Amino acid sequence: MGSIIEVFAGHTALRAAPVPGTGTLRVRCSRLDDCAAIRALQRNAHPGLAPWTLKQLESQRRAFPEGQLVADCGGEAVGAASSLIVRWDHFLLDHTWKRVTGDGFFTTHDAAGRTLFGAELVVNYARRGTGAARALYLAQRRLCRRLNLRRVIIAARMPGYASYEEAMSPETYAQRVVWGDIEDPNLRFATGLGFQYCGVIRGYMPEDRASAGNAALFVWLNPLYSPAEPPANAERPRKCA
Repeated sequence: MGSIIEVFAGHTALRAAPVPGTGTLRVRCSRLDDCAAIRALQRNAHPGLAPWTLKQLESQRRAFPEGQLVADCGGEAVGAASSLIVRWDHFLLDHTWKRVTGDGFFTTHDAAGRTLFGAELVVNYARRGTGAARALYLAQRRLCRRLNLRRVIIAARMPGYASYEEAMSPETYAQRVVWGDIEDPNLRFATGLGFQYCGVIRGYMPEDRASAGNAALFVWLNPLYSPAEPPANAERPRKCA
C-alpha cells in the first residue's frame, strides 16, 4: 500500500511517499472540479447503482467540506470518500441509507454529533496497489480524532450475499465472512482495517440487489476521544483548501 499526504482545513501535507509506478498518493478535500471523476468512480464500482448527482455532491460539500475526500495519485482521482457527522442514537440499526444521509444531500449532518458516518467510499479497482481505500479510511480516522468524535461508523455493502440469499440469512452470511468461512473482500477489508463488526442493517439500500438490500455495520472507536470535551466541530465547519 502507498503512503499518503493528508490535507484538512487548509493544513499542508503531513507526509508523503511515492507509490511505485504511479506517483505520489495524497488525500485531500474534494473540489467542484472533482465531481465528474467521483461520479465515474461510483459508476465503475457500483454498476447497478446510481452515482451521486451534481446537486448531491454540491450539497455535501456545503454541509461538511472536511468530510468529502479524494485520493489523488499523480493528478488522477483514484478514490473518493464521503462522510457526515450524526447523532448515532437517532439511527442505530433501524435506519436506511436515505434516512441517515438525507437522501444523499447530507441535510442530516449535525456538527454537535459524536459519530463520523462514512456514507460512501469508492476506488478505481483498475489502479490496484495505490492504497487509495486504506488511505481514505485512515484520513477519516484522523478527522475523527481531530474533531474529538467518539467513533467512525460504516455500513458496508455485502455484494456476495445474493449468491447465498436462499441458503442463509444476511446475519449468518456476515458472521461467516468475519469468521473466515466465506470470502467477501468488501467485508474482509473492513475487518482487516480494525473495524469491529456490529450486525446487519436490513433494508438499508433496497436498490442494492447484489446485497439483497442489506449492509453490514462496522465501527472504529477513537482511542483518543475525550467525553469531557465538546466536539471540535460543534460550530460551523471550516472550509477545506
